[in-house]
Amino acid sequence: MAKAKATVHGAVSIVNAIANQKGATLGIDLKVEAIVETTPGKGIVIQSENKTLSSRLINKTVEKIVSKKDLEKNKITITLDSEIPTGYGLKSSSAISSAVALGCAKIFKSKFTDQQILLAGVDASIESKVSITGAYDDACSCYYGGFNVTDNAKKKRMSFEKGPSNLIAVIFIPKNRKRGNLKKLKVLSSVFDHAWDLAKKANYWEAMIINGLATASILSSNPDVITGLIERGALGASVSGNGPAIAAITKKENESNIKKAFSSLEGKIIVAKVSNKKAEVHEV
Repeated sequence: MAKAKATVHGAVSIVNAIANQKGATLGIDLKVEAIVETTPGKGIVIQSENKTLSSRLINKTVEKIVSKKDLEKNKITITLDSEIPTGYGLKSSSAISSAVALGCAKIFKSKFTDQQILLAGVDASIESKVSITGAYDDACSCYYGGFNVTDNAKKKRMSFEKGPSNLIAVIFIPKNRKRGNLKKLKVLSSVFDHAWDLAKKANYWEAMIINGLATASILSSNPDVITGLIERGALGASVSGNGPAIAAITKKENESNIKKAFSSLEGKIIVAKVSNKKAEVHEV
């Protein structure tokens, strides 16, 4: 019998990876905690307050780490607690799969590297159809924190650095959960390529603004919102992931000003700090 607790944080998009399989993300301090417990028996039991959670993703992630032999003789109970709203582009599924993988590896595969743990979640995301690209960019910022610029097809971090700790993300969660047609993002693939090149050169905010205007115009948000946020002092602003959440990165003292830009829209606002925290796990 063993028990491990893993903590992984969320992230916001700097460059959306759907068009070219190249993305960039930034860690934020909304967290997911996964407690993995083994008892004699078999089967995977998932406990969570959140009913929209993908149990397929979690089961697949467990199977990527735990061998068939170990699954035969252990009942694995996973208790999840997440501060990240699901289905809004704030990387909840990457954070959840990484936390589950990390907790399982602590018990069953103590020699696993960060990359092996990360890839278990990424591969599980693709196989359970939670993500089109496997979201390697999202997984990296959830797992390592800070800025991560990735080539998702190669599953490789091209560049990474810590994010400025004096910044916050003001995130708008719209009441209407409608998402636009993701296939259309490919129409602007050269624009996303340009944004990614900027991110790779550490021009993150410029990359994020270009990404914001491009994704907003395709995913049925209003691009005016992005412009309004920049006007009010956001360093960068964009639809996060495939939306519909919109994230603006700004200095702490600018928080109320940024919130005003969302005041005419229906929905709620959450504020998170930029996070450089790496995922962690310990036995409990």
